[in-house]
Amino acid sequence: MSDKLKIDPARKPKATLRSGWTTGACATAGAVAAVRALLSGKFPESVGIALPRGETPSFALSQRRIEGETATAGIIKDAGDDPDVTHQAEIVVTVARNPQGTGLTFHAGDGVGTVTLPGLPVAVGEPAINPAPRMMIENNLRTVADEFSASLDFSITIAIPGGQDLAKKTMNGRLGIKGGLSILGTTGVVKPYSCAAWIHGIHSGIDVGRAAGLIHMAGATGKTSEAAVLALYGLPELALIDMGDFAGGMLKYLRRHPIPRLTIAGGFAKMAKLAQGCMDLHSSRSNVDFDRLATLMAGLGAAQDLVHAARTANTAQQVLDLARQAQIPLADHVATLARETALATLSGDIIVEVIIFDRRGKLAGRAGAHA
Repeated sequence: MSDKLKIDPARKPKATLRSGWTTGACATAGAVAAVRALLSGKFPESVGIALPRGETPSFALSQRRIEGETATAGIIKDAGDDPDVTHQAEIVVTVARNPQGTGLTFHAGDGVGTVTLPGLPVAVGEPAINPAPRMMIENNLRTVADEFSASLDFSITIAIPGGQDLAKKTMNGRLGIKGGLSILGTTGVVKPYSCAAWIHGIHSGIDVGRAAGLIHMAGATGKTSEAAVLALYGLPELALIDMGDFAGGMLKYLRRHPIPRLTIAGGFAKMAKLAQGCMDLHSSRSNVDFDRLATLMAGLGAAQDLVHAARTANTAQQVLDLARQAQIPLADHVATLARETALATLSGDIIVEVIIFDRRGKLAGRAGAHA
């Protein structure tokens, strides 16, 4: 499951950044506050929780309400300086008593999604509340229940008002999470610009595709290459891995969780970086080696003036244009080298191809089986 918002990591501020709290931590705080209110008859002024790595943050309540045998508490999520799609969203938790021996049950309220496809860590039909937040809630509620000598039998409904609209900015729909956002967070802490949510989304996309029995999936660097490879093969949306710049994150996960066939699609500059062996393709973290492109041009028979023009070019697109005008198959050669990088990272019998598309989504270069 993923609630990632696509933010350019190059926009990361250079100053020291403030960490924040995950939706799972906020839901835990809301659940603790609501259970305390049910057991004591009143809400705390603020609520503290224990996180898996030892942090003990305290949260203010944005709302508090007791209605008969239910209690509701709200927490405004503070994601720190991370550009998180759920920053400042309200996490609302409603708790009711369950029959003795029932234990904890979890339910999706307004704006929290429901899992509809296999492959995620939560079963189909369950609310999109990941195992780690469920455990975090259980551990903290057990402490409260023990304090009041009560049994751990509660119904936990988590809502995020407006979550359905926020979910449109995430990968949830593609992953088969319908109706809203996910409750996430392994540690409870959001590390600014860690890109962890994006990598998690890549892994989830692969897991869902594998569970669906797909034999061909495609990782694309952006919308243009994604649309182009979709049109080329007629793949279902479920087969698209939102790789972005994280080729390494995708390939290393596929090494442990293989699929029969993989297409890697992207623009010339990013595939040139992959051909160089770069696993992070973002412009702030890797650069196109123009000397290498010029050497490749020379090896393909380019005239010396053309080789010099490639070596002194300002952009990779300029090099590609020069090669095309001279009818030099540079993009095919770069695709071949990029494929070799991918194969060296993967293991097993995954069939791999690399396709390079230009800015208009037209095929520029290709390597590997493409029947």
